[in-house]
Amino acid sequence: MKYLSISAPLLAIAAFTTPASAALQAGTPAPLFTAQASLNGKSFSYSLKDALKKGTVVVYFYPSAYTQGCDLQAHTFATRIEDFTAAGATVVGVSLDSIDRLNEFSADPDFCAGKFPTASDATGSIAKSFDLAVHDARPDVKDVHGKPLDHGFAERTTFIITPNGKVHETIGGVSPTENVQHSLETIQALAHAQR
Repeated sequence: MKYLSISAPLLAIAAFTTPASAALQAGTPAPLFTAQASLNGKSFSYSLKDALKKGTVVVYFYPSAYTQGCDLQAHTFATRIEDFTAAGATVVGVSLDSIDRLNEFSADPDFCAGKFPTASDATGSIAKSFDLAVHDARPDVKDVHGKPLDHGFAERTTFIITPNGKVHETIGGVSPTENVQHSLETIQALAHAQR
């Protein structure tokens, strides 16, 4: 996996990754969104309602593709996806990236590697429906390819949503890898409780 040293502009994104206390909490019905998404570089229409028919869904919001923390989080989800599947869960990433950018990111073998879909929330409306703060674009910040980030940012927050459409747990305020690990532990505990 490729990593660059963390620059000061990229550190600015860290200010957008701590979850607000207003994020949807356990027991709250999850907004059943539909969005244009990408899986392994191919666009399709993603429906949370349809995904929940197959089992628990991990909906993780992240600030931007091709930034260090988000890249690490996507890579970690991709390498652990079989563990999520074994526990009866699917994963979807959501960001304010354009679908074109997500088509590239979702197929990138260093990050999503075609293992799970990433949904485009270009207007930030999905993030807002989950009570997450959406911050303005930061064109002064560049991604790991040197391209300016000309889209807004949602907070790094993960929601575990059970098939009844309710939030089981909200995970935020931890590192990208801790976020994935905590999500997996929660999914595995749910699967164990249902046996």
